[in-house]
Amino acid sequence: MLKPAIKWIRTHYTKIVSSIAYYPAIIAVCFLILSWLMLKLDFSEAGKSFKQQLTWLSLKDASTARSVLSTIAGGVISLTVFSFSMVMIVLNQAASQMSNRILNSMIENRFQQIVLGFYIGTIVYALFLLSTIRNISSGIHVPAISIYLLIAITVADIFLFIYFLDYVTQTVKYETVIKRVKDQTMLAMKSEYCPIREQVPRHPGTAYKIIKAAQSGYFQGVDKKRILQLASKYELQFHFLQPFGTFLIEGADLAHVYLTPEIPEAVLEQFRVSVDFYDGQPIARNPVYGFRQLAEVAIKALSPGINDPATAVLSINALAELFTYRMNHAQPLSLNTPEGKTGIQFNVPTFVALFEDCVHPILDYGKEDRYVLQALSQMLNQLNKLDQEHKHTALFRKFLSQLQERTPAS
Repeated sequence: MLKPAIKWIRTHYTKIVSSIAYYPAIIAVCFLILSWLMLKLDFSEAGKSFKQQLTWLSLKDASTARSVLSTIAGGVISLTVFSFSMVMIVLNQAASQMSNRILNSMIENRFQQIVLGFYIGTIVYALFLLSTIRNISSGIHVPAISIYLLIAITVADIFLFIYFLDYVTQTVKYETVIKRVKDQTMLAMKSEYCPIREQVPRHPGTAYKIIKAAQSGYFQGVDKKRILQLASKYELQFHFLQPFGTFLIEGADLAHVYLTPEIPEAVLEQFRVSVDFYDGQPIARNPVYGFRQLAEVAIKALSPGINDPATAVLSINALAELFTYRMNHAQPLSLNTPEGKTGIQFNVPTFVALFEDCVHPILDYGKEDRYVLQALSQMLNQLNKLDQEHKHTALFRKFLSQLQERTPAS
């Protein structure tokens, strides 16, 4: 029972963290705790003495306190609704004009989540205080300190909203969205990839057992630590047949396991728990998704309904930067157990396969656009010069030849 729960937490962690409600929920809880602490201070002996000594804390009437709290709560609710509406409009525009796949990169924007969290936290703070006010003749029982702090927070929310307006208008720009996807992809590659070195797949023999996919879905990744523990404990070697991001049907071949004729069912069950299947394209888990999303943006921009080659060029330029890094770095082909033996082998997409997968569709859609063909030509020429070991010279020359054939005569 514990293992499925661990897998559920692992597979849903990315969705939870990338949700637009993740930071607002955390901040709202923090504001709730703050309101409770402020009430403790307000009604403590030190707080009562403090309010009696400071005459400018003139908020001593319960009805006035309720009016202030109700006004603030209603105003910030309106502010929150308007801000959420702006975010939804931006997301809808990005989905219709660019690609549905890039919505995750926009939803994961931490600043807008923090702003919305402050709004929701202010509402929670105000409502909690409103529920504590009682009709008591003595003014020291009105949480004046907490209310004045709420007023200061509300003023900060207003200035935050003014900046948020400018921020959202900048966020909707195509170059901003493309840059965010590019930066996320680059960050994911730098954390996951390593310099390319020659690795020859090593199998201990021809005897192996085929492990089938236990469910249909996108093969998103594995719990590497747990699988290496299995490989070390039972002297196994796992070879995954498909790269991350591949859609597998239930019962399809997922992996080969070597070094033993018979594997206990309990070991296979632990292996299945360690493999993640779920929908979505989290760039943090698989940088290849970032390449595909940028290619989709370029293709969508070149469609007859959009017809925006300038956006396609921005995507091509972003891809050029990512390809420069990917040309010399890749996901490790294998991982070793603590004993130094190969425990896991991955099916890693080659640079050539990734390049063709992204560039071929762009070239097909933009074959009659000089602007796009020029951008592709510049990318290919620069990548060819940066390929100091000449590993992909034939690939770049092939595409340059295709560009020359498709470029309209002057």
